[in-house]
Amino acid sequence: MPRPHLIAICLASILVVGGLLFSPQSTGSVNRMSVEIPIGQPDEADTLNDTPSASAEDRLSNFQAPMPEGRSDDTGTAGQIQAGQPETPAPNASQTTAATAPKLIWKTEEVRTGDSLALIFKRAGATSRDLITIDRALKDKQWSRILPGQKVAFAFDPTGTLKQVTIHRSMLERYEVKLDDTGIQGQTVTETPDIQLAYAEGEIHDSLFADASRAGLPDTLIMSLANIFGWDIDFILDIREGDRFRVVYEEQYLGEKKIGLGGIVSAEFINQGRTFRAVRYTDSKGRTAYYTPEGRSMRKAFLRMPVDFARISSGFNLRRKHPVLNRIRAHKGTDYAAARGTPIKASGDGKVIFAGRKGGYGNTIILRHGQAITTLYAHMQKFARGIRAGKYVKQGQVIGYIGSTGLATGPHLHYEFRVNGVHRNPMTVKFPQASPVPKSERARFNQVAALAIEQLESMSGSTQVARLDTQ
Repeated sequence: MPRPHLIAICLASILVVGGLLFSPQSTGSVNRMSVEIPIGQPDEADTLNDTPSASAEDRLSNFQAPMPEGRSDDTGTAGQIQAGQPETPAPNASQTTAATAPKLIWKTEEVRTGDSLALIFKRAGATSRDLITIDRALKDKQWSRILPGQKVAFAFDPTGTLKQVTIHRSMLERYEVKLDDTGIQGQTVTETPDIQLAYAEGEIHDSLFADASRAGLPDTLIMSLANIFGWDIDFILDIREGDRFRVVYEEQYLGEKKIGLGGIVSAEFINQGRTFRAVRYTDSKGRTAYYTPEGRSMRKAFLRMPVDFARISSGFNLRRKHPVLNRIRAHKGTDYAAARGTPIKASGDGKVIFAGRKGGYGNTIILRHGQAITTLYAHMQKFARGIRAGKYVKQGQVIGYIGSTGLATGPHLHYEFRVNGVHRNPMTVKFPQASPVPKSERARFNQVAALAIEQLESMSGSTQVARLDTQ
């Protein structure tokens, strides 16, 4: 071959090899594939193409992109392939904390008589160091107050580290102590119950207590009903078969669970054809009392009976024969027979002017009410705690307990009512009336009373329960 030809062939070979070595690589046609994923509007080529083609989802599911060297799986080619799928948002801090927070293990202990927090912590598996650390960290030293029957809950993480202590003081109140990396925090948590109105009605056949219980009225509210009407009705002497009562009262709920009772909202008692009605009213200063719908106080200056549901064993009688002395001796009071230890209440606000042993009266208390009236309570088993001469008491406050000290044949209360030193029959003496609703409260009271009576009438004859709006 002529030499010029060889030179030309060599030059051509050098150009080809150089082109292959130094030109941009075309390996993208092998290792990378462009997949068009319609996002929003369709591509112009797809619009003009009449031939049906596989969907982007189908194409993606059948295609596996090779991973270029040096690329991570969340960028580059793989990222382009998955661009049409919904992007999963990164978890926020709270989600991350919730996902990574260890599951707490709870243990609950009931407070026993004589218990201390140290004993309870030990039973639960917590350490004395935990208790000391919490007590030093909390400024509110009331956190450690516990009573028998309360529940104390402990929360531990899987490593056994104490994370939370909750003292359940009642259905509505608990004290929470939380321990974490930021320190120790304690707080009282109070729940607000929902209030529902409930209704009960009944007719007297045996006694108020028995017949109200059969009507579904709880014991505590039967006592409240007797106290509301107790100034006008003697539930021992005055009550008759056929008397009727109606009551609207409150029940407390947390969610769907009934947790307790509220008070009586409105009530009616028909006694021997006389109708008595009462409505509850809380004034602008937060004081609650019961009034007639016209605004007169149900409360009198004195209770007619200082003992609940007692039996009158001997009335006021100036010619009575004394059961112990066996001779005629004026009985200048009323005797109430009841079980030994039954509470005795002050019949009115007053001052204790005598508390001690007084001859045939036995253990005796004398109260002074203003300038003219005194009441005497005799034959007591013992006095209530704190009762002594000079002490002021409120109407209805327990001052002692029924006994048989002195000249007594059995447990009972001898009760006397004196006006300017003259004995009066406690069952018939006319008591002064307590103050009515003041004029400044009258408009608001009228609205409350009208609603209360409307509820009493609308719920009559039913077992209706209505939820109150507590907001």
